[in-house]
Amino acid sequence: MTATAVSRLVLADPGEAAGLAEFLGRLLRWERAAAVRVQAADGVVGFFAKPARFEVLAVRTARLLEPVSRDVTVSAGELLESVDDARETVILPAPVTGPAWAGVLPPRSGWSARGEVPVDAVRTVAVAAVGEFRERAERLPAEGRSREALDGLAEEIWSRPLGRSGLPLRAVHAAHALGLLRGTRPVSLLETGRWLRLRTGHGSVVVRAGTAEPGLSVTPV
Repeated sequence: MTATAVSRLVLADPGEAAGLAEFLGRLLRWERAAAVRVQAADGVVGFFAKPARFEVLAVRTARLLEPVSRDVTVSAGELLESVDDARETVILPAPVTGPAWAGVLPPRSGWSARGEVPVDAVRTVAVAAVGEFRERAERLPAEGRSREALDGLAEEIWSRPLGRSGLPLRAVHAAHALGLLRGTRPVSLLETGRWLRLRTGHGSVVVRAGTAEPGLSVTPV
């Protein structure tokens, strides 16, 4: 297999390329210089990103029509430009120096289900939390509306758990901002070790508590 062929990903399911393009476009709204780690193996490709300011990992996966083995970190902007909706293909751009977060990714297997939540309920929580942040930020006096004060307010709100799940609301916020809470399918809550995962029909958001455990896999979720 040539280098060109290895760099070309053919997605198996209709609409996956368009979904990936939307995911990347939303990611770039938060950080124009965002990077994405791409891992392809065993007929599946995973696109991993860390949206700016959310302190979570966002993951989108897709089945591959052609077997490819690849592990590379690339520019999110260049990757978006290479997505071909009509042909359901993605051409991987030249690698970039990966950020620190790309070195430790969630494990591929070993996840235990903790239950499901209606997507409407999760969406409502996300919208309410965003509204609370805006309302309380606007109530701050002009002289007290510093970056430190806003960051403190954000930390207070986004560190709250989603119900009794232990999943911080920053994960829900990220899922909402990245367009992962669309549709009607329930979202799943999963865990493995120190990792917690919010899985939707359009991708996942993963958070890790504490330090990394040895031997973590770096294959797609």
